[in-house]
Amino acid sequence: MNDIVLGIETSCDDTAVALVDSNGNILSSVVASQLEVHAEFGGIYPEFAARAHVTAILPSIHEAMKKAGIRPQDIRAIGVTRGPGLIGSLLVGINTASGLGAAWNKPVIGVNHLRGHLRSVDLEKQRVGYPAIVLLVSGGHTFLASMKSTTDIEILGSTADDSVGETYDKVGRMLGLGYPGGPVVDRMARNGNASIPFPRPVINKGLDFSFSGLKSAVSRYLETNREAIPEDVAASFVRAVMEVLMKKSQLALREYPSRSFVIVGGVAASPQLREEAARLCEQQNVELCLPPLRWSTDNAAMIAMATFDYLNLSIYKPPVAELQLSMNDF
Repeated sequence: MNDIVLGIETSCDDTAVALVDSNGNILSSVVASQLEVHAEFGGIYPEFAARAHVTAILPSIHEAMKKAGIRPQDIRAIGVTRGPGLIGSLLVGINTASGLGAAWNKPVIGVNHLRGHLRSVDLEKQRVGYPAIVLLVSGGHTFLASMKSTTDIEILGSTADDSVGETYDKVGRMLGLGYPGGPVVDRMARNGNASIPFPRPVINKGLDFSFSGLKSAVSRYLETNREAIPEDVAASFVRAVMEVLMKKSQLALREYPSRSFVIVGGVAASPQLREEAARLCEQQNVELCLPPLRWSTDNAAMIAMATFDYLNLSIYKPPVAELQLSMNDF
């Protein structure tokens, strides 16, 4: 049986297609960026995102197949993000995958976007030793999980409101940094003094997160301190976020003895987070496992990689877009 999966990811703004084998080797990866489409709005405009996916999806699939030298008969299955995400964007990927599956006589499996992130760390080579504590930090989600294997996942705590990535982008907007603001906030923080006492929300209350209070504190500070130094605001904000993330992660590692500490999601690309995590892992004597930078953000290779989990367990999730997707529905 062929051991190659075609992955399709259209949960938000970028149209991504990849071909991956069961060892995590990426045979090809194509991404059609929508950055210019949404930049003027300071965030994702859902209707425009869906329309851009319609235009880009088939050319991207064709390009990925051509780059890899793969024909439809060479693939084992098609994996497509089924949620969570923007409903219009999801439907473009799902309908395309369903049509190709029918035409090529291949199974089409709907993949939880969050499982994709969890599996991104094993792209290119296997990195994770189990059991592991996983910190997922992305534009839409933030949670801690215990993983005994790729298919045994227990959510330990999640955010009650804003995700880390969402908070980063909103603070970036407050500082006039445009969209996406997260990476710029990190770069700006490098040159600032983390002297502003922003709150560390629920830092001592279990493994759940909350970032709306921190976001509001930054907003109030900027409103009352018109001459504030942007670099200092960024540095103080990033310091607050890092302390919360590391304190919660440390608690999880102590409560659930693990071999590895895994960080995935778009914010896993943050240099500050990688540095803080490395220090934590040295203290806790666990191995830090991070996806390569290019696979930290949303991509189709991680969706293809996650598809193998469903195939190996003979769990065929239908490729149906869902407005609400259970955090435990992996």
